[in-house]
Amino acid sequence: MSNTFSDNDQIEVVSTFSELVNIHFQGAVNAICWHRNLMGDFKEIVSKLQLKENITEISTEDLLSLQLSENGNVAREVILNDLRLLSDLGASPSLNLLKNYERDDELDFISTDVYSYHVDRSPIGTNTFLCTYFGTASDILPNDQAVQKILVPEIREKLKELHDGPEAEFETFLKEYYFDLHYQPTADAKPINLGLGHLWKLAVDHPEQKVLPCIHRAPVENDNEYRLLLIC
Repeated sequence: MSNTFSDNDQIEVVSTFSELVNIHFQGAVNAICWHRNLMGDFKEIVSKLQLKENITEISTEDLLSLQLSENGNVAREVILNDLRLLSDLGASPSLNLLKNYERDDELDFISTDVYSYHVDRSPIGTNTFLCTYFGTASDILPNDQAVQKILVPEIREKLKELHDGPEAEFETFLKEYYFDLHYQPTADAKPINLGLGHLWKLAVDHPEQKVLPCIHRAPVENDNEYRLLLIC
């Protein structure tokens, strides 16, 4: 299959949903891509949806209520099918119309919002699925091109000042406030953009995980343009 992801050791590319869910992460692979060239007018769907908050969850009923052109209807069927496939798998997919996420600007030396490179953590064995249908798409980063922020000396020192407690409790403090989930790219890092229309499965940090979790971030949105994103 010819695509921009085939030559990357971190990514396995598949051509069906069945392969996406049944192939396991192994070795360096912590991102699996169901590579698709979607038909349909997703921009029309975005233009007819109502943004109620900066992140508005769109229900199946919301989608079905839209009056769409033929191309818009093709796009809607793609989204509905993705929601069905993931729901049948036992996942809880969420379709979001996004203006922007909340920014974390409380601390000037470390950011812990989704625009910062981070990994997802779960107490149970699970995966993150996501697909951007419209707008800017997320980035992932090879694990060897990122440094955990809590290991950067100047950041670590400031976190110790913030903690202001017993040394034995410092690591617990870092986890409790999710500081340990965030990474900064190395100087030579080459982020990989996930593109539009592809459905991705990303490795999550959990007790049974056999590979490194996938480092990813939300993109900065384009001005005056919403994102339409499926995630679970």
